[in-house]
Amino acid sequence: MLDREALRLVAITDSLRDGVEGLASRASAAVRGGATMIQLRLPDESPRVLVAAARALRQAAPDVPLVVNDRADVALAGGADGVHVGGDGLSIAALRRILPARFVVGVSVGDDDEIAGARGADYVAIGPVFASSSATTTNGIGVERFRTLAAGCGVPVLAVGGLSPENAESVLAAGAAGVAAISALLGAADPMAAARAFRGSAASGR
Repeated sequence: MLDREALRLVAITDSLRDGVEGLASRASAAVRGGATMIQLRLPDESPRVLVAAARALRQAAPDVPLVVNDRADVALAGGADGVHVGGDGLSIAALRRILPARFVVGVSVGDDDEIAGARGADYVAIGPVFASSSATTTNGIGVERFRTLAAGCGVPVLAVGGLSPENAESVLAAGAAGVAAISALLGAADPMAAARAFRGSAASGR
C-alpha cells in the first residue's frame, strides 16, 4: 500500500536533453531537496530507452517510489514500484491481475466521468489544475473544480498541471495529498532548490 507521504511532492520527468545519466542526476537532486516520488514520463522515447531510464532513476533515487507512465511492461523490466495510467488506459482491475501485489497503481482523472474508472487505484492525479504546457487543454480546471473532483475519489489525490511553489498551497488546502510538477522541478536550473521551495510552500499550507 502506498504511503500517503510519498505523494507529498512528485517529480515528473521532462526530457532526456542531458541524457539518461543527466536525468537521473536531476532526479536525485530533486529527491535530496524533498521530492518524495518520481514518475517516469517520456512519451516520445522507445521502450528500450524507457527501461534504461527507469533503471537509472531507480539506482539514483532508491529511497523513493518510482512509477512509470502508461507502460506496465517498462515498469516491470525497469525495476519500478508502480505504474501510472491515463483515464483511457487499461482498467485498474486488469492491471491488478497482471502486476505484482506490491505494485502501486495511479490513475489520472480530469472530469466526473473518469472517477468510476479510478476505483481500486492507490492514488488519483487530478488536473491540469492550472494552465500547463504539457496538458492537452489550454486552461486548467481551477482549484474549486479540483476540490469537487477530489472529494469524490475516495483515495489520496495528487494535484498536477501548472503547479509551482506559489500556487501549491491552494491545492493542498483544497484536499490534495500532494503536488506533482514537471518543468518546475526537473526542468528547473536547480532541481534541489526547486524541491525545497515546494516543500516550504507545502509546510506553510498544512
